[in-house]
Amino acid sequence: MGDRAPTLSLDLVDRIADVAAADWDGCAGDDNPFVSHAFLSCLEDSGSASPRTGWLPRHAVLRDAAGRVVAVAPLYVKSHSWGEYVFDHAWADALERAGGRYYPKLQVAVPFSPVPGPRLLSRDPSLRPALATGLPRIAHDLRLSSVHVTFCTGDEQALLEAVGFLPRLGLQFHWRNEGYATFDDFLGRLASRKRKQVRKERERARWALRIRPLRGREITPRHWEAFHAFYLATVDKRWGQAYLTRRFWPMLGESLGDRVVLMWAEEEDGTPVAGALNLLGRDALFGRNWGAAREVPFLHFELCYYQAIEFAIAHGLARVEAGAQGEHKVSRGYLPVPTFSAHWIAHEGLREAVARFLARERPALRETIARITEEQSPFREESSRG
Repeated sequence: MGDRAPTLSLDLVDRIADVAAADWDGCAGDDNPFVSHAFLSCLEDSGSASPRTGWLPRHAVLRDAAGRVVAVAPLYVKSHSWGEYVFDHAWADALERAGGRYYPKLQVAVPFSPVPGPRLLSRDPSLRPALATGLPRIAHDLRLSSVHVTFCTGDEQALLEAVGFLPRLGLQFHWRNEGYATFDDFLGRLASRKRKQVRKERERARWALRIRPLRGREITPRHWEAFHAFYLATVDKRWGQAYLTRRFWPMLGESLGDRVVLMWAEEEDGTPVAGALNLLGRDALFGRNWGAAREVPFLHFELCYYQAIEFAIAHGLARVEAGAQGEHKVSRGYLPVPTFSAHWIAHEGLREAVARFLARERPALRETIARITEEQSPFREESSRG
């Protein structure tokens, strides 16, 4: 895409495979598995992130004068706004009613994954501004309406805002490990009523089922085949689209190994009942997909929240990030935290309208976070975690 600085060039590649894994991961680091070369490769190689699903890879690659990869960004041309979890459908409708064209657009994101983490990936933080300023120029060159950097870090949002992006806040619910040695230690920090609620839910969910975490090679093709059926059942129930293909799951297990953690429930005879997929980062467990063959009271809470907490405590992890939505998570120990995104819009009128909307939305989100934390926290008052 041309020079962005005297010694740097920014180009696009059509496949993650066009960047060596060592080069990509040298920029991405090993903290967040969702931005790893392996995870993004699984999405593309399985046919999940593809033109068929409206995610056309156009990854940004910044090189130095010697041609070495020094920064990258997972970049896609999008023909719709599905699978992003930061909703801009109203923006698209407004521009198209005014006679403009919102799609296609550029998305810096991990497809189908509402997991916060770095998006401007670089060996040296001083190189991130070159990526940030290059993104609108890419959109201009490709004649695209906008650039959306979703679930980025707060620092990245501030950097992007400084070069003309509009900042947006979101909301998720994360569990924090306060040095617990056991799950009972965690329960001891809850108010009495909440503690009893959790114990009752766990007893109901685990009755007549075998529940355990599976990791790496413990996850067999039999498990993945059942989990894909769970995934399809969940998609059907929620009127969604099944982006992730059958091939994706075993590819993920093979590529990420022990970083894949599958919370599993089955009958005593081994019949699969439900599963919850997690990926393991350096200091966090990231919850992603859930599904079940049949309804079991509180089993969703057990596999997605309580099993994740037990795993985090056992492995000394700092937190559990359990995915999008869900104020019901609060009573189970997951407190609200802000998430960050940044948006560049070429059309001046739409940009001004979105800026006004976001100026109202941001303080409302902050007030919501403060209210939930203060009024709904399940922790005993002396254990409140601000």
